[in-house]
Amino acid sequence: MANLWSGRFEKGMDKIVEDFNASIFFDKRLYECDIEGSIAHITMLCEQGIVTADEKSKIISELNNIKEEVKRGEIEFSVHDEDIHMAIEGILIKRLGDTGKKLHTARSRNDQVAVDTRLYVKKEIKNILDVLNYLENVLLEKSEKYYDKIMVGFTHMQHAQPVTIGFHLMAYFQMFKRDMERFIQCFDRTDYNPLGSCALAGTTIPIDRYRTAELLGFKNVTENAMDSVSDRDYILELMSVGSICMMHISRMAEEFVYWNSQEFSYISIDDGFCTGSSIMPQKKNPDMAELLRGKVGRIYGNLIQLLTVMKATPLAYNKDFQEDKESLFDTIDTLKNSILILAKMLEKTEFIVENIQKHLNSGFLNATDIAENFVKINIPFREAHELVGKMVKYSENNHKQLEELTDEDLQKIDMRLNKAMLPDLSMEGCVNGRVSYGGTAPSEVQRQINKGKEWIEKIVY
Repeated sequence: MANLWSGRFEKGMDKIVEDFNASIFFDKRLYECDIEGSIAHITMLCEQGIVTADEKSKIISELNNIKEEVKRGEIEFSVHDEDIHMAIEGILIKRLGDTGKKLHTARSRNDQVAVDTRLYVKKEIKNILDVLNYLENVLLEKSEKYYDKIMVGFTHMQHAQPVTIGFHLMAYFQMFKRDMERFIQCFDRTDYNPLGSCALAGTTIPIDRYRTAELLGFKNVTENAMDSVSDRDYILELMSVGSICMMHISRMAEEFVYWNSQEFSYISIDDGFCTGSSIMPQKKNPDMAELLRGKVGRIYGNLIQLLTVMKATPLAYNKDFQEDKESLFDTIDTLKNSILILAKMLEKTEFIVENIQKHLNSGFLNATDIAENFVKINIPFREAHELVGKMVKYSENNHKQLEELTDEDLQKIDMRLNKAMLPDLSMEGCVNGRVSYGGTAPSEVQRQINKGKEWIEKIVY
């Protein structure tokens, strides 16, 4: 069968051009969205009196047949089909003849691909939100289990202050919460129907774009036909939000990698999420965490690829835009799998509290508590900071912990100092005292967990 656009041409495409031009082997993934859009379109055309009820019925019946055949793998696409839109329409015309030729009335592949990808993005955002919801629930569960178990808090990868494991995990809950909010906002901006924009200028045929929006579940229609067919912001936004989300995944994955090392031994990752060595029989490698850390590169790359494709493209539609799909599909597949792997790995990872406690005696984690206590007894903070710095230096030189300093030691550091000026310097005392809103005190961590549970129960998408 000749190409559906071949009337203007005297000869067919060169073989190498045909291969280079075709997108059917990757955009066939859009077949359900394409058929959904076509069913809505022909329904609207019938309601507007542009096609008959019988024609509508035959077209919808055959489109549903094609959908089931594709789903069962009974239709084999070829390079001659060019893209999924032409492929389905070509099959329809082959089966229905002139009736099938009426489907493409008052639409172009330009608005057809826009409606397909918007429908696809909307569906996949829901799927991404589902796996993020699962991850958030795992984080809440683990945070609650370890809400009062103390670990080292780091800045610059240096021991900083004691925090609880639950507090640390709830920081990731907040990251992924923002990701969910961004995906919901992206969905909202994607939820506009471009169908009926045609090639770039609309149509003289009396269509009803609001009706197709209603049939396809869009909240509204796009405002400008030229923008509608040339817009890929919704794909770029999904990739951008996906890149931020993947960055968060990589941060947690990195912590899993070093927490799992012998130097830390903070966690025990389930065997099902590790691999061994082909030469060293003792090895248990955190390969899933490393892969999660590494896959962020391909999602960043996909975003940069499409930003580059869209750069300086004039209005309206350009063939360059065909290059949006492979990166879109790869971003969605990689992100969904990464979120799911992270959630399942975390679910089956336990913190080795007794090992973590061995790390709490290094790095003077309680130094800030002394400075803050000095403030409470009217020593200006900068002066307090300097005094505690001297105490730390003295302790290092004399191989002591801050809580081991005697009155004699303190007098050597500064004549004003004595033991009575020091607060409870136990790790429990340091953590329990941080009751400021958002702090690491177990009571405050539990509040954060409870608030997180309320949010995840109420979220609508």
